[in-house]
Amino acid sequence: MIPRYQRILFWTLLLASVAMAIVLIRFRELAADRIAGRSTSGAETQPLPETVAAPEETVTLLEANDLDGGTAPVTRQMPLPAEPGARARVLLRQLLADYSMPGSKHPLTVNHETEGGVDGVFFMAGVKDDKSGQAGGQTAVVNLTRSFVENHPSGIEVETLTLLSIIGTLHANFPAVEQVRFLVDGQPRETLAGHADLGRVYLASGSATGQ
Repeated sequence: MIPRYQRILFWTLLLASVAMAIVLIRFRELAADRIAGRSTSGAETQPLPETVAAPEETVTLLEANDLDGGTAPVTRQMPLPAEPGARARVLLRQLLADYSMPGSKHPLTVNHETEGGVDGVFFMAGVKDDKSGQAGGQTAVVNLTRSFVENHPSGIEVETLTLLSIIGTLHANFPAVEQVRFLVDGQPRETLAGHADLGRVYLASGSATGQ
């Protein structure tokens, strides 16, 4: 007789594996379309920055600081689309665009006029707990562009700060996000630039405060 907790664990892992397979297939299709120079609708890809016809909202970006090795919240007013994945993409592209500006405290090379460093963000709902009947927190899957990753400075601290600022920005603006995963052009990748692990699942709690 298989214990009940083992059955729950098995089905939870199975559902998570299926969900990740769907995400990988979807991002692979998006990456192929982007490389071919077209959107999923067959139209030519429009250059960034994105223009959003919406009222401005107050948002929080968790920006990295190489001088003190931490992140700090920066409040902005900016228009955002309604769809969560599109909102997250715009927020993260703005975050990375800030890093490419002169005088940035976390300087990165980001061509925000052509690809923005983030190709897309996908949200997965948490698996419902059999005991409480409540669904777990969301998992956000961030699909980084290959050119951003290939141009990222190498070093454990600078790479970790980039990931923490992305995770913290997501959690600050999407409190339901509890975990974050990363892909590069729709594919798994071992590290960001040789050090920070992109193969693991990151917990979002604490990142919104720069911890």
